[in-house]
Amino acid sequence: MKKQKEMVESFQMTHRAYMKNLNDCLKKIEADFEESREIDDICTGEWCRAIELSLDEMAKDLYSISEPRWAADDYSRTLRNMRRRLHDLYAKYHGTYTSSVH
Repeated sequence: MKKQKEMVESFQMTHRAYMKNLNDCLKKIEADFEESREIDDICTGEWCRAIELSLDEMAKDLYSISEPRWAADDYSRTLRNMRRRLHDLYAKYHGTYTSSVH
């Protein structure tokens, strides 16, 4: 029983670190995107592809997480918030891409 508790605690600590890193990564993508939106004609083929790949990878990571049964309510809220922020980034990217194409 003691070994099982140690394993669960270790998993929880590792999972928290993973979630923190995902959140930091999302913040970085948001900051880079906002910074680059200020530049005219930003959506070159290379830039658009890089943003699209970053958002796709982040979406894969965020939406592949299933909420562990031991997770606290704040964990669910954090995950939901990160998914919403990613959705908003997709919308901004699509708007920027659409306006640069036309």
